[in-house]
Amino acid sequence: MDFWSRLIAHTPLASATSSKDAARDPVRRRQRFEKEYSQLLHIWRNTSNIARDVDAAENLEIRLQELSNILADESRRPLPHPCITFSAVKQIYVPIAKIATTSYNEWIIKEAVTFFATLIESEEEAFVENEAFSASLTNLLIRITGANSIRLGAETEVRVVEIAFNITTKIRLEPHILPAWFKSHQHESGQDGKPKDEREKFAGKTQKQDFPLFYLLMDYIHHEGKVGDFARTGLLYIIESASNSAELEQWIVESDLSTLMATGLGALYSQLSRKLVIDHPPQDLPPVLALSDYQHPSSTFEIVSSCSPDFKLHLDTFLAHLLFWQDVLNHCRSTEVKSTLLEHFQVIFLQQLLYPSLLESSDVDGGSSVAVLTYLRRILEALDHPDMINLILHYLLALPDAEMPKPSKPEAAISAARKRKSMDLATMMAASKIASEYTPLLFNLVDLIQSCLKSKNQQTVCVTLQLLAVILKRHHRYAIITLLHTEGVHGSSSQRTRGAHEQEVEFLTVLAGSVGGQDNFDEIYDNIVKDTMTRLEAHPCSLRLVAPKVSINNHKLPAIPDSLPGAPRDVPHHSLSPEDPLLNSLLDLLETFFVNPVETNLSLTETIVDMAVCGYITMEGWLLRSPQRYSFGEDDELLPEPTLDPSSDSFTEAQKLKAIERCRRRPLWQASSLPRVLNILEDLADQVASFKGSIPRFEELLQQRREAFQTADTIVQNPLPVRPATATATPVSERSSFDKSSRPTSPARPGGLESFAQRLLSELSTPTRSSGTRGRKNSRATTSAGTPGGTPSSRPEPPKQFPMNHQSPTRGGLSRENQQQETPGSGERQGPVASQAAAFAAVDQSILLRKVKLPAKESDVVESIPLDFGKKPAAAEESAETSVDEEGHESTPKVEEQQGDNDAADPTQTPSETATPDGEKAASVSHVLTNTIIFQAFLLELAALVQVRAGMFSEVRFI
Repeated sequence: MDFWSRLIAHTPLASATSSKDAARDPVRRRQRFEKEYSQLLHIWRNTSNIARDVDAAENLEIRLQELSNILADESRRPLPHPCITFSAVKQIYVPIAKIATTSYNEWIIKEAVTFFATLIESEEEAFVENEAFSASLTNLLIRITGANSIRLGAETEVRVVEIAFNITTKIRLEPHILPAWFKSHQHESGQDGKPKDEREKFAGKTQKQDFPLFYLLMDYIHHEGKVGDFARTGLLYIIESASNSAELEQWIVESDLSTLMATGLGALYSQLSRKLVIDHPPQDLPPVLALSDYQHPSSTFEIVSSCSPDFKLHLDTFLAHLLFWQDVLNHCRSTEVKSTLLEHFQVIFLQQLLYPSLLESSDVDGGSSVAVLTYLRRILEALDHPDMINLILHYLLALPDAEMPKPSKPEAAISAARKRKSMDLATMMAASKIASEYTPLLFNLVDLIQSCLKSKNQQTVCVTLQLLAVILKRHHRYAIITLLHTEGVHGSSSQRTRGAHEQEVEFLTVLAGSVGGQDNFDEIYDNIVKDTMTRLEAHPCSLRLVAPKVSINNHKLPAIPDSLPGAPRDVPHHSLSPEDPLLNSLLDLLETFFVNPVETNLSLTETIVDMAVCGYITMEGWLLRSPQRYSFGEDDELLPEPTLDPSSDSFTEAQKLKAIERCRRRPLWQASSLPRVLNILEDLADQVASFKGSIPRFEELLQQRREAFQTADTIVQNPLPVRPATATATPVSERSSFDKSSRPTSPARPGGLESFAQRLLSELSTPTRSSGTRGRKNSRATTSAGTPGGTPSSRPEPPKQFPMNHQSPTRGGLSRENQQQETPGSGERQGPVASQAAAFAAVDQSILLRKVKLPAKESDVVESIPLDFGKKPAAAEESAETSVDEEGHESTPKVEEQQGDNDAADPTQTPSETATPDGEKAASVSHVLTNTIIFQAFLLELAALVQVRAGMFSEVRFI
């Protein structure tokens, strides 16, 4: 019988059953646990140097792993849990922590950390509250992450910081656990009995032993990935727990938390490049830039490009740490801790780094103004904490300081610690001798913005407009008392009437329609109206105006949540002064709209719209006509004066009808009563009309450019595969793929046009579709959807310099792909058609590459573009020389050919504003086409803004 029993016991099935029974049996499980622990101690005590004994280290790792597995398995089983109880009673974590700290073996350290994490996750025997457990774990974590420890792998670091995060989570949920991990020791003297000096106390040397877990997390807050996330979140939990412990709150105030965070932020800011140029990756160049005179700016070792991977990494790291500052302030419930952090943020970062970089910036040394203005814009875009925003703008805009409010029932010890910390900060700044002798009272952000808007460097102008747009959009209440010169609004007399409102909306829409085009502008305008409505509702100043009144008796909304003094409060109803310097600087840029860089125009129009989005600013006087300047003709028909009894109801009704009729009248449209912006918009529309008369096929090219943008949007949203060269030709209506196999190569643009733009131009700048337009007044642009063999009357007239076969099909016939893929038999018949289409393509390319200046404002005769159809269009041709008119007088053409690399342009100018020999700015026809489409969209945005504001803010008088 014994033989069979032993035989069955050694079978695999019996072994598995016995192992399961041992796991289920608490007594056998404890025996196994104690045996593994005894072997662990035996190996450790009999090994003199674990770091050099590979076998002993491997055995220790196996024993630790087995102990962790037993504990993890037991925690999932029903009570009792004798192994966990044995670990608490015998305090086996103490020798395990010593084994890990003396082993200098990452695998042993990893298993020891896992063992401690298993005990914490068991949530039994109050391990987290035990001081011996906290001392052992703290000592382990400090020793393995200290300077003399081995370098831990990424996975081990994640486990180390994760266990520290788990402890902070429990402290946050159970504040009574805090004393086991935090013990404040007021060491006022050193080991030799001498008192410590102020510098040593300020450096925090006496603080680390009070709360080692806190400093462990501080060391990892700058890391990326899970390590940084665990460290930052754990630190936030500790700061949040300070509201439950006055002792911890005072300790945080006196610690070097604020100093370390401020200096860390400053160090990350200092890593950013001092000189910057804004660029876009060639493979991701926006179509609006590709179809313009955009050229990539040159970058050097000192001047960094904004699309550089290293620069993006540094900027993202800086902004991530800045957001961590914001998270700390959001989680901090202690006023003293928050004030200490903000004070260090202002002194160490704002005063010593950010403001000096703004003060020392310049737009003539390679882009330092571009760099600092871009950084400030990204800072204001990333932050939304009112205290940080107020601190930054209050200091940089030199707002007056307000009296500090007296705190209610302050803690004496915490307030004293706060004062000592402020004195320590002032002493440290004075000793470092880095305090700037210049203050924003002498030169502030307003001065910098106004000077940069007048810069000759277009990148400086562009980034300044973007910064200005952010301030106007997100922090408008800071702009109305600093950047903008505002005027008060006096009652309802400043509101425009219904007739004036309709007249001004019609004026803007008519200007937009005069640009021309074949799109469904009704649908486009409806979408713009919806976007404008969302934009108005999302503006921070509009909350009080559009928020529904929940209670009839309580209409007052909560105050703006700013805790720092000096922040602007409620925004009053105001209007912008027509003499405002900032407004006139923007309008100066608007006057040269068509030769401005595309990025500048996009930022300019965005800024002008943002100035009018706030519900508290009225548009009358600076964007629309002032009601005080309305004048009406003598022949305006009004209702006759009522002859009824003044005390009767009929008389009152008649008076109301007369007032309604008076508001319906349209004032005389006089140039003297128009604000400057409307006069400029009208001049720009006249310039478009001049371009139509001076540039051949301007309307056709404009329509092709609009279709190019639509096709580009389709390609970006739904990328199409490249068609093979042998593919069947696509009909005209399906001309959305860019097959370059059957198209002639378009002339190269000076500076190198991107491959994406080349595809669009080669596809859409050729006569492959109907040239019909809607609502055009120019008789040159007749509409036709012709077919091969159409009548000559349905075809556009060619230029006189280029004779054509009048029997050729219209531009709406076969596409160039179809023409080149005809059969040999029909090729002879279609030869003239193909040659004429190729000639049209060459003409289009020649027109697009020519340089054009702004038309003269008071010139009645606009000279046409000189075309030479006997030459191939080349980008490097010499500029057109003076021509002789019919009367024999010399005249300078308005359009000059592209100079290519031989242009003697100002190096501070972008290619879109190349100066001509007479000093005027010039741009290519292709660039003017893109700006024309932007101008038309801007007019529709203004019309939608005026219309939506009238209904949302009740800005129109009807009576």
